[in-house]
Amino acid sequence: MTIRLPDSGGALRTYEPRTEPLVVTPGTPFTSRTVFSAAHVVADPYADVSPDSPAAVDWDATLAFRRHLWSHGLGVAEAMDTAQRGMGLDWAGAAELIRRSAAEAKSVGGLIACGVGTDQLSVTEVGHPYGLAEIRAAYEDQLAVVEESGAQAILMASRALAAVAKGPEDYLEVYGHLLRQASEPVILHWLGPMFDPALEGYWGATDLDAATRTFLDVIAAHPDKVDGIKVSLLDAQREIDIRRRLPQGVRCYTGDDFNYPELIAGDEQGFSHALLGIFDPLGPLAAQAVRVLDTGDVEGFRELLDPTVELSRHLFQTPTRFYKTGVVFLAWLAGHQSHFTMVGGLQSARSLPHFAKAYELADGLGLFPDPKLAEERMKTLLSVYGVDQ
Repeated sequence: MTIRLPDSGGALRTYEPRTEPLVVTPGTPFTSRTVFSAAHVVADPYADVSPDSPAAVDWDATLAFRRHLWSHGLGVAEAMDTAQRGMGLDWAGAAELIRRSAAEAKSVGGLIACGVGTDQLSVTEVGHPYGLAEIRAAYEDQLAVVEESGAQAILMASRALAAVAKGPEDYLEVYGHLLRQASEPVILHWLGPMFDPALEGYWGATDLDAATRTFLDVIAAHPDKVDGIKVSLLDAQREIDIRRRLPQGVRCYTGDDFNYPELIAGDEQGFSHALLGIFDPLGPLAAQAVRVLDTGDVEGFRELLDPTVELSRHLFQTPTRFYKTGVVFLAWLAGHQSHFTMVGGLQSARSLPHFAKAYELADGLGLFPDPKLAEERMKTLLSVYGVDQ
């Protein structure tokens, strides 16, 4: 059987899908790396909502996907940008997601860390009425929800802080206050503007060297309260440089969806753990690769994970913040949800040629547990766009 797919120029080409998936079975817990997958949310396709409505979530399917990740040994990074924080999922929805996922993690013994931000404070193009005190309080409210749930906290970058801060000293003050308040060590998250343009100039400078110094100053002042950092700048060398400058015991969790195999593999001076959105669609394969790495077989790890980079770079292509659309699309093709609908209507954020290439690359990797189902669903989408087979 073949399928006709559109290319970037609008022409149709013939593709022959594979007939068998990659066989991956759950295994033992990881020993050499701590690995989180940032997980997407599944929308309720029958909810009568508009793009501006609060998110309507299919909780059963959303939690089932987290159990899928845990079954392969991956941790879940919850209520992050992959879950459409700030792009369809508001704080009320995120808080409910955190409570439900943390309870589910307890029931299955799964590793979970949850995003703490300030998105209950709205930031518009014309400004906002907030000061540093309100931003600290917003962070504290969310930190309390995460800690009360029993999950680890991930201190996410704040759009409100980026808009209000006058310089590095404001970041040092706010983050220092929060780290003193945290009951357990947290993960600090530096999300670059390619993922969220509102975060341009985070840490008080558009110059990344200056921003890095402030980031490291925050950590150096509170090393006992920082479990690790997640760096999402899509700059492998900068991550390596930061990693080498971290205090003893502070981990680097790569968030680089372009260069993750080499960063996780590491070098003679260290390595990165992982907290990645691309591990949502790659979950079982990524888990298998890490277990190979656990044996010391770096070459075998790279042989499994390097071929996935083309798919990841495709999903995360500019504008990068819309990578969530491709992630949910692949979850639908893989049978993890019954529909291709997203909160906020974000399923419309990528083109048909983009979807076609994502399907072809994922199929080539063997990511679909049922290749025939994936083919049928791809053909269904193509027919909606007027492509006859």
